Amino acid sequence: MALLARQMPILEFIDHGANVQRDELVDAFLLHTYPRLYRTSKHSVAKAGDAVPVAGLDVRIVTSGGEVMNAALTGGGTLNPHCSGVNRPAVDRTENFQSIGIHIAFGRFRLLDLGDLTTDKEFDLMCPANRIGTVDLFMVSHHGQASSNSKELVHAIEPRVAIMNNGTRKGGQPEVMRVIHSSPGLQDLWQLHFSLLSGQEYTAPGLFIANSTDEPPLTMPIDPLPAPPKGAGPAPPAHEGTAHWIKVSARRDGSFSVTNGRNGFSKTYD
Repeated sequence: MALLARQMPILEFIDHGANVQRDELVDAFLLHTYPRLYRTSKHSVAKAGDAVPVAGLDVRIVTSGGEVMNAALTGGGTLNPHCSGVNRPAVDRTENFQSIGIHIAFGRFRLLDLGDLTTDKEFDLMCPANRIGTVDLFMVSHHGQASSNSKELVHAIEPRVAIMNNGTRKGGQPEVMRVIHSSPGLQDLWQLHFSLLSGQEYTAPGLFIANSTDEPPLTMPIDPLPAPPKGAGPAPPAHEGTAHWIKVSARRDGSFSVTNGRNGFSKTYD
């Protein structure tokens, strides 16, 4: 965040409030560095249900600080059939359940981004009633990991397109890929990285993937690799090569285009 603030002026910082997962480096940043960043800007703590004023957009905070909004958005509020027979997941105590979730409307276009929101909070947001309704674009939660992205959420919002901000060995596991690929009405999944945890069995076509591994294998394994155990051994290999982006261009009539910066491939959704 400090590096980003050096590159561009940031007029307002919006966060979910105090950190609940103690960490020496994070706590030091929040105590010393972060206040310096917003000293000459506006600083706000988002509450679930808030509207963020952005000209031309309707931006709603649907989750923040471990809370979910009470009222439904326009188009939401109906019973969610995907909640039937599902028990609420166990409470998550990490910082992830505090995530700010945003819903953006631009004319008829709808986008949902819930950050790293965990399945217990997804349940609170979507069950028994779907407070969101349906969306055109879903930014896949938590890099495409199974601690988020429940069927009760993904299948209820019925995204036309999903974009997964995954790493080469973070996110894209089979259980999440099955949920996304089987979501009603889904046309395409775009990925920031090729996932070694997907293998041929679950990955999207290469046209829809912005970044590969730094040392692509000569053959692509069909079976997905197992996810590295948490906290065991060195960190898994990360992508350190040239970074390529995925760009979304939306229009007020609800149509939008997605472009892969690596290969120039673009697709328009009416």
